[in-house]
Amino acid sequence: MGTIWNADLGKKSGPKYQRVAETIRGAIEGGNLTVGTKLPPVRDLAYQLSITPGTVARAYTVLTDEGILKAEVGRGTFVAEKMTPVQDDVWSRQLHLKEAKDPGHISLFSPRVADMGQVAAMRQALQQVAQSEAHALLNYPTRDAYRPVREAVVQWLATAPIGAVTERDIVLTHGGQNGLMLAMQAIFRGNDPVVLVEDLSYAGFRRSAEMLRARVRGVAMDEYGIRPESLELMIRKTGATVLCTSPEVHNPTGLFTPQWRRQEIVEVVRKHNVQIIEDDCYRIGEARAPAYRSLAPELSWYVTSISKLLTPSLRVGFAVGPDGRSNDLRRAAEYGYFGVSQPIAEVTRILLSDLRTPELVTNIRHEMARYIKVAVNALGAFDVTWSSDVPFLWLRLPAGWRAGPFTSAAELQGVQIRSADEFALRDGRAPHAVRIAINAHISLERFEGAMLRLRHLLDNPPETISG
Repeated sequence: MGTIWNADLGKKSGPKYQRVAETIRGAIEGGNLTVGTKLPPVRDLAYQLSITPGTVARAYTVLTDEGILKAEVGRGTFVAEKMTPVQDDVWSRQLHLKEAKDPGHISLFSPRVADMGQVAAMRQALQQVAQSEAHALLNYPTRDAYRPVREAVVQWLATAPIGAVTERDIVLTHGGQNGLMLAMQAIFRGNDPVVLVEDLSYAGFRRSAEMLRARVRGVAMDEYGIRPESLELMIRKTGATVLCTSPEVHNPTGLFTPQWRRQEIVEVVRKHNVQIIEDDCYRIGEARAPAYRSLAPELSWYVTSISKLLTPSLRVGFAVGPDGRSNDLRRAAEYGYFGVSQPIAEVTRILLSDLRTPELVTNIRHEMARYIKVAVNALGAFDVTWSSDVPFLWLRLPAGWRAGPFTSAAELQGVQIRSADEFALRDGRAPHAVRIAINAHISLERFEGAMLRLRHLLDNPPETISG
């Protein structure tokens, strides 16, 4: 078939780039475009369809990020083989296996915390739990059974500026993602809830909301985070009742929302009685400003976990509701799953209560900072946002590169990173940028090699982005 393909958008509705993407999907599913078929260059297809090249490029990028198409630098865009394994976040088990077998393959999809002694500490804790009395390993857990764990969590959160918290306010969750969904379940009322997120934001916000049949709308951002005037406009326009945000470490850009901006946002949400869900899962250093639960305790829900600082394997997180709403959050958890596994909760208690853990956490932060320094040394000549206490970097691509082709080119070099498109709303606009997570499961030398491969690509952009 070569590069000749007579596409027809027909009478499909929606944004034009989505219509182009849907048409290509349909042609692939119908057998008109087979694996290995080369699609027309961007400008050629744009001319055929009487649309802008940017619209076609966006459609190609969306399909490339979904794994439906593959872009080969200097050759063009082709129909990819079907991907049977799920290539998404921590579910990408095949990525871990490939990385172990192939020294040239490195996944920088999600942060991986350095082992500075927590593995040995978990093994000891598991052995201790294994010697528990039989009833603790046979019975359903109760609220009282979790009380020592919640007390340990209160101590763990003592330095987090979230306002007054008692053990009765703590709800144990299956990681931060589960905490977000519990908060939404406790908040949502009516048949058509609307959730607001930053225009570029953690995809887990959107996924949780959509699972609960809520609509998600974006709010414009600037270098300080959510713009208060845009927030008020979207609340009036949509009737939204929930705002999801990450003011300490915005995912994926790494930006920080200062206290003065947070106070402006609080004024807006108080005016319209909008609830705030604050995701504080990516911070591995000290907080730099009061959490929303401290600034607006009657409206704010706080979610965090131990995944980015100790280990994600236990799948343990913590959620705290606003003043007077703890029971709503607890009911959502108990009705949903009867509580976290008691043996896992006990392992968590032992870890958080261990007198060695504060030093262990300090060592983990220092080790992660070493990897961040290597990444900045390699990529610092480009437009990159970073912090020694943030386990990823945000890289704005230089002229000649777009996010989709760059991530594809990086993958051909054995380095897997995330495109900005993965953090944009489906009808939103994504910048030409990528997120590069810190992987401390590999040696510093291998990590540096991956950074140098990325720098080589950045120094040598293709003549065209479409082939």
